[in-house]
Amino acid sequence: MNKIRISIIFMLIIMLSSFSSDKPAYLLYTKAGKNIEYAKMINELKDADIVFFGELHNNPISHWLQFELSKDLIVAKDSNIILGAEMFESDNQLIVNEYLTGKISKTKFEAECRLWPNYKTDYKPLMELAKSSKIPFIATNIPRRYASVVYKKGFEGLDGLSEEAKQYIAPLPMQYDPEQDAYKSMLAMGDGMPAHMTQNLPKAQAVKDATMAHFIAENLKTDHTFIHFEGAYHSDKYQGIIYYLNQYKSDLKIITITTVSSEDVSKISDEEKALADFIIVVDQNMTTTH
Repeated sequence: MNKIRISIIFMLIIMLSSFSSDKPAYLLYTKAGKNIEYAKMINELKDADIVFFGELHNNPISHWLQFELSKDLIVAKDSNIILGAEMFESDNQLIVNEYLTGKISKTKFEAECRLWPNYKTDYKPLMELAKSSKIPFIATNIPRRYASVVYKKGFEGLDGLSEEAKQYIAPLPMQYDPEQDAYKSMLAMGDGMPAHMTQNLPKAQAVKDATMAHFIAENLKTDHTFIHFEGAYHSDKYQGIIYYLNQYKSDLKIITITTVSSEDVSKISDEEKALADFIIVVDQNMTTTH
C-alpha cells in the first residue's frame, strides 16, 4: 500500500510540475525590461493624461487587452475616460456621436461609417463599451481621401482644399521631420516607386499623425484620461503622433504601450525596450484576426 501511495504522490508531483510550466501567450514588460503585472500597469495608467496603445492590427492579444484595459480604466477613473482611434476618420465624428447617443441605429451606423474590414471583431467591442459607459469616442484620423492627396501631391496638395475640408485635418502648414524612424523606414519601402511618390509616402503617414494629434489635443479634458488606439508605428519610440502632440500641447503626462511579436515571450530585446513605456510581447505563433 505504501508503494502505491508513493507512486500516486510521485505521479501527482509530475503532473503539478507540468501544470506549473506555463506556456504564456504574452508577457508584459516595462521599458526597463522588467516583467510587470497587469494590475500594476493599470494603476500607473490611470494617472496619465493620454495613453497611447500601439497595436498590431491583426493581433488578438492587442485587441483583447485594449478592451480589458479600457473597461478597467473606466472603473478606476469613475468613467472620466475618453476613447479615440486611428480606425475612425474625423469626418465621421457626427455619425459616431449620433450612434453613441442613440440617435441612429447600429445598422445605420455600420452602413454609413467607413469602418475597417475587421471592425466587428476588433473595434466594435470598444465602440459598444463607449456606448454602454456613456463616454466619448473620438474619430481622430484624417479622411483617407485627403491622405491620398498628400501621397499624390505632397503637403502642397492640401492648400487647394476648401475651408470646410480643412476642418477635418491638422492645421496648416504642418511641420515635418523626415528623420523619424517610421518615416525613414517608409522611404526604404518605396524603393522602385517614382521619386515623387517615394518622398510623399512618409508625408502621407505624417499627415495622419498630425491629424490624430490635433483631434486628441482638441478633445482632452481636465482630470480625464484619453486612451488612443493606433498601429504601433504611429507611437513607437515616442514619435509619430506624439511628436505632433507635443507641438499642440506641452506638459502632458503621456504613457505609451506597444505590441511586438516574438518567438520567446520570456525575453525582450534592447530594441523592443526602447519602443514604449510598456511592451506587450506576444507569441509569434498567435493566430490573427484577419
